[in-house]
Amino acid sequence: MASPGLSNRNNGKRLGITEPISLGGPTEYDVIKTRELEKYLQYARLYESQEEAVSREEVLGRLDQIVKIWVKTISRAKGLNEQLVHEANAKIFTFGSYRLGVHGPGADIDTLCVGPRHATREEDFFGELQRMLSEMPEVTELHPVPDAYVPVMKFKFSGVSIDLLYAKLSLWVIPEDLDISQDSILQNADEQTVRSLNGCRVTDQILRLVPSIQNFRTTLRCMKLWAKRRGVYSNVAGFLGGINWALLVARICQLYPNALPNMLVSRFFRVYTQWRWPNPVMLCAIEEGSLGLQVWDPRRNPKDKYHLMPIITPAYPSMNSSYNVSSSTLRIMLEEFQRGNEICEAMEANKADWDTLFESYDFFEAYKNYLQIDISAENADDFRKWKGWVESRLRQLTLKIERHTYDMLQCHPHPGDFSDKSRPFHSSYFMGLQRKQGVPVTEGEQFDIRATVEEFKQSVNRYTLLERGMEIRVSHVKRRNIPNFVFPGEVRPLRPSKVTWGSRRGSELKVSGDAQPDKLCEGKTDLDGSDGGQKRKRVDDTVETDSRYAKSLHLCSGEVHAASPPISNISSCSTKCESTDANKKVDDSIAVSLEKIENAADIPYQNGQIEVSSRCNPSNDSLPAAANTSSSKDAEKMALEKNMACPYVSHQALPELDELEDDSEYRHQVKDFSGNMKSSQMEPSEENVSVSAPVNSSNGAGPSTDSYDGGLEELEPADLMVPSSNGTPPEPVAQKKSIIRLNFTSLAKAAGKSS
Repeated sequence: MASPGLSNRNNGKRLGITEPISLGGPTEYDVIKTRELEKYLQYARLYESQEEAVSREEVLGRLDQIVKIWVKTISRAKGLNEQLVHEANAKIFTFGSYRLGVHGPGADIDTLCVGPRHATREEDFFGELQRMLSEMPEVTELHPVPDAYVPVMKFKFSGVSIDLLYAKLSLWVIPEDLDISQDSILQNADEQTVRSLNGCRVTDQILRLVPSIQNFRTTLRCMKLWAKRRGVYSNVAGFLGGINWALLVARICQLYPNALPNMLVSRFFRVYTQWRWPNPVMLCAIEEGSLGLQVWDPRRNPKDKYHLMPIITPAYPSMNSSYNVSSSTLRIMLEEFQRGNEICEAMEANKADWDTLFESYDFFEAYKNYLQIDISAENADDFRKWKGWVESRLRQLTLKIERHTYDMLQCHPHPGDFSDKSRPFHSSYFMGLQRKQGVPVTEGEQFDIRATVEEFKQSVNRYTLLERGMEIRVSHVKRRNIPNFVFPGEVRPLRPSKVTWGSRRGSELKVSGDAQPDKLCEGKTDLDGSDGGQKRKRVDDTVETDSRYAKSLHLCSGEVHAASPPISNISSCSTKCESTDANKKVDDSIAVSLEKIENAADIPYQNGQIEVSSRCNPSNDSLPAAANTSSSKDAEKMALEKNMACPYVSHQALPELDELEDDSEYRHQVKDFSGNMKSSQMEPSEENVSVSAPVNSSNGAGPSTDSYDGGLEELEPADLMVPSSNGTPPEPVAQKKSIIRLNFTSLAKAAGKSS
């Protein structure tokens, strides 16, 4: 299983912006472990069958024939002479996972149709070609999205899912041997064409910049599976998507050009555990180009300096492919990188295996409190459009909560959605919630996220294609009341769950005396400064809440102070509850403590800044020795420092939310509601305020679309009143009926001091 060296593919030229960390070849151990990994990936059914591969090739060939017929048809209709009609041509290119060779069974094929200058996108691509496809019996589920950031036509062709983009070049005739990797192809191209071409150009450039395509593909398959198992695979949710993982893996391949996948996986975690974000990951130098297109550069572009985890595309114009990452999702991914690094070290000591690395993350056991976002529509077509729109906006809820709570309330969005089979045209999304770790709790200071949630709901309801029946509801749900339909087979697993790496690792620490007993709770641990590890803590619902943390989550009834999202010089507004005896146990239905933490040492992300704890510092002596003797610890550290010595890093400031708006495929479908917002959206009333009582608290399953069970509390809007100049909340407004509110105790006082 030899890996081709640098000279085999690149004539001895260096790949990447720096020298490799190690040129060492694989050891016998690497060969054995790589074979084990390949078997694991095959067992996980990540490879398509030969029959499916042939079917895909036939579909692509058929699609190429169709666009050639289409371009001749429109050329004749536009009055071109017979010679031009005869020469008229269009061509299909592939990109994404299919082009990279890492697609799995049933995966979509990302395709690009390149057409001549007289074949327009609006009239011809989304007109005549769409009509032709709609009349073909082998084409089903045709869904054009012409107003998307990257316009796309989605459909199934003989059962194969296709995403088809269009690029109109400034050529009268498209040659069959067209090379779209040349920058000149972008000459006089419109923005949609540049974006559409970008996928193909980036994919091809990645394949040119890795030393061994075979090793790159195996490693990327591994990392994509790992990311999906650990719940960090989703660009829309603020994690990383396929192109992001491909770029990260490609950089590791450049740094270890002769390594086999076993070592590449290990070095992936080692390098990115130590990476000092926001230093960008780049496969090649950023070129300014001659066409004047904007490239990623935080020194000149204001929006670029807010990016937390820049992963730069290698084709002109270079862009940051991971602008969706937030401080919360970055924190989660860094924790997962650390976990992966620990397991890879344990594998080298024969204390773990591939099964351990690929353990699924138990999202619904990780937190005590969740937000549940329910969406519904009246029919399949409306639901498909509504779901796509809401998914494109969910990241904004995370950003708004982070901003309005000074990053004191951290969100963990689940990357997928869940459907209750008893409710057609309905989906639920979930976010885990926890107070920022490592900061002491201030008694009595609170902030209210109701106004934040209402702001998010209003932005979602600005959908230009909004129809009757398209609804969104945001509720608070505790872990014990998570609905059953989120679990496999709709059966809630018994607790405690199986032994995981966290519990095994925790037991080792407990035995060795490196961790305090109260830090180890059923295998999920908080950040522990004593051992420098980051693990997630799960506190059982039956644990008595300490009086200092008794007001972390309040579900109050009665009069409520008006709340307004805090800004830098105004402390967050509070909601006052009826006084309770501090010596009494606090019932979960009134107050719930978010995860408590004792040690604040080595905690990243203080005061909204992206920092790296001591365990992530390249100068830390905790870096394990490399498997290859030719690469010493000092050499690796120095090489990483050189990689991160980048001129593009600039000071990070807290961005405005409008600068964080994602360029989703639905970004243009927003209404202007200025001056048109109904009063009922601003003030609670009998009609729009509801308290959902449990229908069946024993199983958390609700029989109707009107009732939300399992202890869900609707996050109704606070009265949106402007605070006084000194930051004091206005007097409470009498409510028409008592409603349940959700309020989180925060370090508002501490945040006010820091600001």
